[in-house]
Amino acid sequence: MDNKDERLQKVRIAARGPQTTIELDGELVDFRAVGAYTVSQLPGEPAHVVLHLTDPADTRFDGMARVSVADMPDPGPAAAVFLAAISAEALERAALARSDLGTEPYSLTNAMLTQLGEWARGH
Repeated sequence: MDNKDERLQKVRIAARGPQTTIELDGELVDFRAVGAYTVSQLPGEPAHVVLHLTDPADTRFDGMARVSVADMPDPGPAAAVFLAAISAEALERAALARSDLGTEPYSLTNAMLTQLGEWARGH
């Protein structure tokens, strides 16, 4: 690709802890519209920014850029693999041993969902 023939946009990403701001040619991108971003660069090439939008229907970008908009992957297949690897016995044992297990309706189900969430995050 001949970079002289394309108009590149200036991208500014400022990340400080969990707070991130993204600007395209000085225009602030709504932080709620971006679920994730990646930046890559090959030697001698301009940087390539991929924005993963939370709701592409409500987000607009004007002009040309080497900014790609990517769909977030469907979590279903990964969730199915994760759940298939769970032992029902281990889940029940862990949920019943939780200190936050209550006695109200659906307490065991809530404890199991909380436990699955913790396991999914590696806790």
